Amino acid sequence: MDFAQFAPYLLTPFVCALIGWATNWIAVKMLFHPREPWKFGPLAIQGIFPKRQKALAARLGEMVQRELVNMEEIAEALRGHDMSERFREVIDAEIGRLLTEKLVEAIPMAAMFLSESMIEKLKKLLVPEILKLVPTLVDKAAGELSACYDIEAAVRAKVEAFPVEKLEEILFSIMRREFRFVEITGGVLGFMIGSAQSLLFWLLL
Repeated sequence: MDFAQFAPYLLTPFVCALIGWATNWIAVKMLFHPREPWKFGPLAIQGIFPKRQKALAARLGEMVQRELVNMEEIAEALRGHDMSERFREVIDAEIGRLLTEKLVEAIPMAAMFLSESMIEKLKKLLVPEILKLVPTLVDKAAGELSACYDIEAAVRAKVEAFPVEKLEEILFSIMRREFRFVEITGGVLGFMIGSAQSLLFWLLL
């Protein structure tokens, strides 16, 4: 058998390897391209992510609310923590500021009576009373937060508005090696299939 007869058997594995690599390369690219539909009569070709972005946004919003972040759980977490002590320093400082600035501004004569000791006495009187209101305020805020903020809708809107170009950049920066592996695997499988075909045809002749 001369080289001209043997050449097809030799070239087939490399041709199949090229086809396998190119097929997987195109498949990876078609995750994001074309971004806008290419229409061929009744047919339209568009990248998977651009085409399914709204569906992905809806499912992701649903999953985040159901599995990851639930407003009821956040509200319960807020209710379950004693926030009073966390606010003590802030309330103490704000009452001091109100007495020394706002009260004096509204009633200038009050400056005559507001000594440091008087301010401290007023703070000792007012701070505990205000702190008693914190659990009620937190409970009300948690209830309002749970009722008013829709995590599913917020996530859906964010994902729908997220630029496909940026999503592609992020995904490829994270999975570059994996995508390259997919492409190389296509070439390797193509080479193996081509080699098997060449061997089979050679044995049959």
